[in-house]
Amino acid sequence: MIGKCAAGFIAASAALATILSVSPAFAAEAGGDQAIAVFIGQIVLLLLAGRLLGEAAQRLGQPAVMGQLIAGILLGPSVFGALLPELQHQVFPRNEVQQSMLAAVSQLGILLLLLVAGMETDLSLINQVRRAAVSVSVAGITVPFVCGVALGQLLPESLLPDPDRRLLTSLFLGVALSISSVKIVAVIVREMNFMRRDVGQVILAAAVIDDTIGWIIMAMIFGLALHGAVEPAALAQSVLGTLAFLAVSFTLGRRAVAAIIRWSNDSFVSELPVITAIIIVMGVMALITHAIGVHTVLGAFVAGILVGQSPILTRHIDAQLRGLITAFFMPVFFGLAGLGADLSILKDPVLVALGLGLVLIASIGKFAGALVGGTIGGLSLRESLALACGMNARGSTEVIVATIGLSIGVLDRDLFSLIVAMAVITTMAMPPTLRWALARLPLKPEEAARLEREAQEARGFVPRLERLLAVTDGSASGKLAARLTGLLSSPRGTPVTVIDLASAQAGRSPPDRERDADAEQIARDAASGAAPDADGANVPADVTARRGSAMPAELVAAEAAKGYDLLTVGVDGAILKTGDFAKAVAEIAAPFEGPVAIVAARGPHAQDPAGYHLNILVPVNGTAYAGRAAEVALAIARASDATVTALYVAPEAATFSPRRWPRVRTRSEADEILKGIVALGEQFGVAVRTALRNDASPADAILRQARRGDHNLLIMGVSARTGDRLSFGPIVSAVGAASPRSIMLLSS
Repeated sequence: MIGKCAAGFIAASAALATILSVSPAFAAEAGGDQAIAVFIGQIVLLLLAGRLLGEAAQRLGQPAVMGQLIAGILLGPSVFGALLPELQHQVFPRNEVQQSMLAAVSQLGILLLLLVAGMETDLSLINQVRRAAVSVSVAGITVPFVCGVALGQLLPESLLPDPDRRLLTSLFLGVALSISSVKIVAVIVREMNFMRRDVGQVILAAAVIDDTIGWIIMAMIFGLALHGAVEPAALAQSVLGTLAFLAVSFTLGRRAVAAIIRWSNDSFVSELPVITAIIIVMGVMALITHAIGVHTVLGAFVAGILVGQSPILTRHIDAQLRGLITAFFMPVFFGLAGLGADLSILKDPVLVALGLGLVLIASIGKFAGALVGGTIGGLSLRESLALACGMNARGSTEVIVATIGLSIGVLDRDLFSLIVAMAVITTMAMPPTLRWALARLPLKPEEAARLEREAQEARGFVPRLERLLAVTDGSASGKLAARLTGLLSSPRGTPVTVIDLASAQAGRSPPDRERDADAEQIARDAASGAAPDADGANVPADVTARRGSAMPAELVAAEAAKGYDLLTVGVDGAILKTGDFAKAVAEIAAPFEGPVAIVAARGPHAQDPAGYHLNILVPVNGTAYAGRAAEVALAIARASDATVTALYVAPEAATFSPRRWPRVRTRSEADEILKGIVALGEQFGVAVRTALRNDASPADAILRQARRGDHNLLIMGVSARTGDRLSFGPIVSAVGAASPRSIMLLSS
């Protein structure tokens, strides 16, 4: 397959190059529409070459970006230009019009790539392993940075674009040698299944810190370059401006970006409004950093971090944005970067020696810094060695730095080409060395237990809930529904929207409408007063109220189109005395395509739905929908410090009987199911009591256990029956008709 990719690249490139060369519209001196035709042909060639060689690189165990970069090198003066210089000049003419068009795409590509890099930056990961990650990153940046600056100071003037700006060139070399590519590191660590291993988290966190510090330093160096020399006033402006920008971005900016994404998602009916909003946010923040005198890449990178932390950035939207950048801008940008590198300069022994020196200084400096940092951070020698291997990849980040240095004149074409070559060599050497190092790290017992727990959580129902919708009408059931939804949203701060039906119902008095508004506050109080997250911090509640004049079903249908993962319905008389459901419940739930929870407040919750404590009973029987109800019960219990009892309830046909021989087998099965719920409770940090009643039908068993255990909330996983009316079967109907306890039915 790799041979086919290479052959396809050669054949397709030759065919397109021939078309470009023989057509009069693609002459080097073309202008206007002809220049646009040349530009389109160049983009098509870069996309095709990047895709084919990127595919070949991945099949060889290398990142696709390396194939895209090599495709550009092959199409540039290094290979294509050396073999067929006239044809290469016709395909990629040197006139100002053509180069400015490609440069515009390249600059936009830089911003979008930094946006994606920021979106992949997990600040919570840094917090979890901050000691080791910070020590590795600081030491891993300092050593090669100092070496790079020293090398720049020793370079002969013939290799400097401007000898009077030697210090700026030296600083750029320092950044180029010290920064790592978090994207390349993440790909290899994920491929090796080390993403959640301790050393994998440290590698990723250190790479994130490397990227962040590197872009901040690079942005400030750019600010100095704009002034032509290192001046105290210019340095102070760059440093203070950068610090002020970061401070505002991670306080007010975080909330503003989240609000913009939410507003665009909820207000527009046209396609992909969130992606448009994200690109606008990126552009505005890039312009702000330009205005304060640092490079636009810092604004794009910080915008990516803030966008990635938005609570309603769905996986679908995230995938669409990344798809655009990965499919178009990445192969074009890295192809152009390779196109600008001229490796024919390696015919000069001096430049060969300098190139080898860059590789050695970059690698040794990174290895030494990471080893020292790992030791300071309390890691073992094997772990520190794995870190050193992982941090040595420059990849896409290095190419972006070199491209910026070339564009502002602190690097000449020769230095740019050597830095690109160094990026290719270190990046291609990293995957095999990191795989070798990681393969020699044994799995610790505590790591194995944590990985198993995280794997089970990832497969769970509650962690996949990204946005919750609650429909209330001001009744006790509505308030209890708002409370349970708020508890379920914590401690992760899952966004909650509460639809107030009071304003859609005629004839309600002002006091009633004022009472209805309490549902929003109940949800907010429940979410903000819950237990702290894993880092010990309370996540702010994110609760929004919606009101309107449409009928309930229309309100829910319009709101559900904005993207929700769970609908909770709490209306007066939701479950009738016959066990059937009110017509309003069926109408509200009908337009919602995802999981639905129906809440009915009874007993003490009918009088105090917002404050009365919870004592939860959750029936289980080994089915998937019962397991999801158990998850919801445990999540609510964790947030409210409630008690949970899991009751095994056999299906009607398998009810225990003293005269039936399958009793032992069924009892064993029941024990295993209950043990699974207890283990699930341990993951949630909730102690689960268990019960098994084998002397009654399922409905009677649930009702008897509710009375015996003084439970006041039943959370039942149910499965909808087919038919014209809303129904979950005879067991649910019997419990709904006879239970004096509050009920939450989860249809998932």
